[in-house]
Amino acid sequence: MSTPRDRNEENRTGLVKFARVFSNVVSPPVMFAILGIVFAFRELTPLLQGGRLFWTGMGWAAVYGLLASLGPILVVLYLLKTGRISELHMSNTSERHIPYATAVIFAAIAFGLISWFDGPELLRCLALFNIVELIALALINIYWLISIHTTGIMATFVLIGLVFGWDASLIAVLPFVAAVNWVRLYLKRHTPAQVTAGMVLGVVSVLSLTLVGCFGGG
Repeated sequence: MSTPRDRNEENRTGLVKFARVFSNVVSPPVMFAILGIVFAFRELTPLLQGGRLFWTGMGWAAVYGLLASLGPILVVLYLLKTGRISELHMSNTSERHIPYATAVIFAAIAFGLISWFDGPELLRCLALFNIVELIALALINIYWLISIHTTGIMATFVLIGLVFGWDASLIAVLPFVAAVNWVRLYLKRHTPAQVTAGMVLGVVSVLSLTLVGCFGGG
């Protein structure tokens, strides 16, 4: 694979800078933190009584977001600061092993807490999805670089479709699917095969959990 357009800081101008910033904003940890908030309130909304459960929803969304999203981000930033990874997007697959492993642990803790304290089912399923997806990514990463960005955005597309309906997914998420694919290819962070494999993994990871009753399945 050719050298990424944004690897060198002096090249991060104009469209390359925009693509890099956009890529960071729609990174999987950010997307799933937002999904956590949306899913928490989606499940609790029918039970709202005078706003009492608003803070319950916020609390569970915070638990999920801190563990499944913020935790992995902080690990990556620490590894970057200490020089254990050379750059934020980790094109070198060997640099992704620790981030994947710790992200699985964080997601497992989130799943355990949400299950033990009877939190929102959708958040429990989302944490379980994170575990399944991250383990699959980690195993593939041993042999090949796959796009976690396209895995995440395609999974988001399917999740929104299953929970809120496909019209909502087409309107709210499909444009981001196209944009994320373009950005990862434009920045030369991934090949077309790696981008396509990421999308397939995102779909398969979500649909596999519908077999055990998650996200409206079963």
